[in-house]
Amino acid sequence: MSQKTLAEGARTGAGAPTEASPKRWWILAIVALAQLMVVLDATIVNIALPSAQADLGFSDGNRQWIVTAYALAFASLLLLGGRIADLFGRKPAFLIGVVGFGAVSALGGAATSFEMLVVARALQGVFGALLAPAALSLLNTTFTDARERAKAFSVYGAIAGAGGAVGLLLGGILTDAFDWRWTLYVNVVIAVVAFAGGWMLLSNHRDAANSKLDVPGTILVAGGLFGLVFGFSNAETHDWSSPQTWGFLIAGGVLLAAFAWWQTRASHPLLPLRILLDRDRGASFLAVLLSGAGMFGVFLFLTYYLQLNLGFSPTKTGVAFLPMVGALMIAAQLGTTKLVPRLGPKAVIPLGFAIATGGMAWLTGIGVGSDYVSAVLPQLIVIGAGLGLVMPPAMQMATGGVAAEDAGVASATVNAMQQVGGSIGTALLNTLAASAATSYLSGRDATNKLVQAQATIESYTTAFWWSAGLFAAGTVIAFLLYRRGVPQQDADAAPVVHM
Repeated sequence: MSQKTLAEGARTGAGAPTEASPKRWWILAIVALAQLMVVLDATIVNIALPSAQADLGFSDGNRQWIVTAYALAFASLLLLGGRIADLFGRKPAFLIGVVGFGAVSALGGAATSFEMLVVARALQGVFGALLAPAALSLLNTTFTDARERAKAFSVYGAIAGAGGAVGLLLGGILTDAFDWRWTLYVNVVIAVVAFAGGWMLLSNHRDAANSKLDVPGTILVAGGLFGLVFGFSNAETHDWSSPQTWGFLIAGGVLLAAFAWWQTRASHPLLPLRILLDRDRGASFLAVLLSGAGMFGVFLFLTYYLQLNLGFSPTKTGVAFLPMVGALMIAAQLGTTKLVPRLGPKAVIPLGFAIATGGMAWLTGIGVGSDYVSAVLPQLIVIGAGLGLVMPPAMQMATGGVAAEDAGVASATVNAMQQVGGSIGTALLNTLAASAATSYLSGRDATNKLVQAQATIESYTTAFWWSAGLFAAGTVIAFLLYRRGVPQQDADAAPVVHM
């Protein structure tokens, strides 16, 4: 087992044969399709919630559980799902994840009660936690050429970054054209295609077959991630001073600290600390976390603004995000295949964060009488371009150079960072936005429609400023942590195994 640079790891692949798979581009298409299914389900149901609520008759207070149930199960079980893929093989993990996700999506679409829908959403999170790490680790072991690997990660990263916007678009179209149930039924169609492709194209690898599952570590990290996501979710409906919020956040932090301690003692650790100790990889995990948190300032509050203030339909709202998706995909291709190989991540990823910061700050200029073309469209393009230079390169750096037997759990950590970042962003920005609206209404006539409209603008722009702040923090952290030039692995980092 020899130490190599990440660049060499990109050429040879993390434990993969040096000869590239002739089916690799078809594998990318299947993996990308499966990843799209997982990512868009974080937002596709959001637009359909009012219709589902009217149909099933649940309260406003219960509405958040349709979203939270998915996020809780997904985030809590990601590391377990990644380790299962390493231990028992990526192909069975991928196929079981796809089939399960499609089946419980059908269950959710056929829901006759609120409880049935929540259970289906939670089960979607369970199977998504198995599917997502397997999908990302498949890219890590399928693409062995540095340039091709960069292209593959540009596609994957673009989907991870733009999947939320695609979910909003697809959710709007399906809700308008059919009904809310089709936001779940559509997964059955995607799952059938992904399963057929995976069955025919994938080969099975059990790179950690000689290891054992770290049961105490699994319980500790699942409980810790559950506590964090649940605590931040409660912050949306409870005050930050509520025990329902800070109690779970503290419990989550304690459990994660215990998990980190246990990983230094376990004979077969769930998350080997050598994965986290590489400086560039640690910086990449933080970049994914901060970009995930800041992105919700775009998706969540801009969706409100477009629908409630500009009167856009759900479908038109989804279409309005497409320019951002396009800019993100172009920047992703440019960043992973051209800029990072030449300039290194220390130049590219902070630049992406800085561009996204500028775009978010520019977006705070919206007003009651603003229009989409001048006050939203250019800003979305700038934000998309910035995020395209952050997320795909960071995901590639976070999983590059790990040993083959750790590919699944490293991929799971990337997904966990994005999920926890999203939960932090949603809770934090919702709370700040609500406080800004309340503060604006204080001393004003709250029954006046113009005052009410301006209060909502104040809440949106506050969220946008804080999103800009998160991206600005990403700029500084990425610049300080990433090494200059071609990244080298630390001696304690996960080695690249050359077979």
